[in-house]
Amino acid sequence: MQTMQLQGVRVAILVTHGFEQVEMTDPRKALEVAGADTTLAAPQPVEVQAMRHDEKSETFPVDNTIDRLDPNEFDAVLLPGGALNADKLRMDQHARDFVRAMDQQGKPIAAICHAPWLLVSAGLVKGRTLTSYYTLQDDIRCAGGTWQDQEVVRDRNWVTSRQPKDIPAFNRATIELIGATAPSRARR
Repeated sequence: MQTMQLQGVRVAILVTHGFEQVEMTDPRKALEVAGADTTLAAPQPVEVQAMRHDEKSETFPVDNTIDRLDPNEFDAVLLPGGALNADKLRMDQHARDFVRAMDQQGKPIAAICHAPWLLVSAGLVKGRTLTSYYTLQDDIRCAGGTWQDQEVVRDRNWVTSRQPKDIPAFNRATIELIGATAPSRARR
């Protein structure tokens, strides 16, 4: 990974309480090492509770609320998983609107584990190929998508992965996608 290749790129990270900590912290660190500026956004202000599997972990300060995010101010979006997080976030209208706007603009969307539930609920999966935690495969297929059991699947402006053990490959693919699709923005 070339450091600073994403200098000037702004990445929104959407979460709510119950997100899988490592699926946010490891990709966020990789993005920041590559030079990206990240914004942790949640439906609620102040802080969000992370999980390590089914146990509460650390809390993280929220940089902004999702309803105040402007998709035009971001170059990409990262969607960490965690079943509780994904199940709540998929019902948040502002989160659905944000990912729809990002996708309509062809901006990179990186989703891991349970996070593709938001893409399903936003009505974006039809005709797309992606992966996720294996328990979401029926949801993806019923929404008109093609589910694959691979550590990383890239489909146009999307990168998806299955679970925490796929994070190294997910990070590489995410940085590669953002670097390839936002090179002019990266040199602002």
